Amino acid sequence: MSTFSRPTYPINIKRGRKVPGASEAGDFLRSNERISQLLPTVQRNLKLQKDCGLILPPIFASCEVMQVTEGQLTLSAPNAALATKLKQQCPKLQAFLQERGWQINAIRIKVQVRRVVEKPVAVKQIAFSGKALQAFGQLEHALEDTPQNADLRAALARLIERHRSGS
Repeated sequence: MSTFSRPTYPINIKRGRKVPGASEAGDFLRSNERISQLLPTVQRNLKLQKDCGLILPPIFASCEVMQVTEGQLTLSAPNAALATKLKQQCPKLQAFLQERGWQINAIRIKVQVRRVVEKPVAVKQIAFSGKALQAFGQLEHALEDTPQNADLRAALARLIERHRSGS
């Protein structure tokens, strides 16, 4: 019989699967000998990313800290236009980071084009009351049955059907 037991995670309601939380992921990373050596660097870069975001929130939202070596901070920008804007802000950013205790002597920017997956925009649906649906129905029937009103009548019929089936 095996003594290995899987850790229990909170259940992801949407997918019905258990997912690891942040502390479990950290525990896993610390338990792996090779990866655990990277944790201090990752934590430092995350703190630096947060500090950069404090001084340049609108610009830095889509930029990332890539590395810090020998006092040189390397940042990534998703396109050349944003890289140019960021380059203009480098003296301000460097001074701010030095005030916060970071030993940054130079800032370098690399354009890192990456595939962006846009989130679909949620369509807001209004929930009509029964009284409103009844009024739309009356309007549909009150309209003359002419070719000019055909599209409007069809649209009203679809609207009524969609909202009746949704409730």
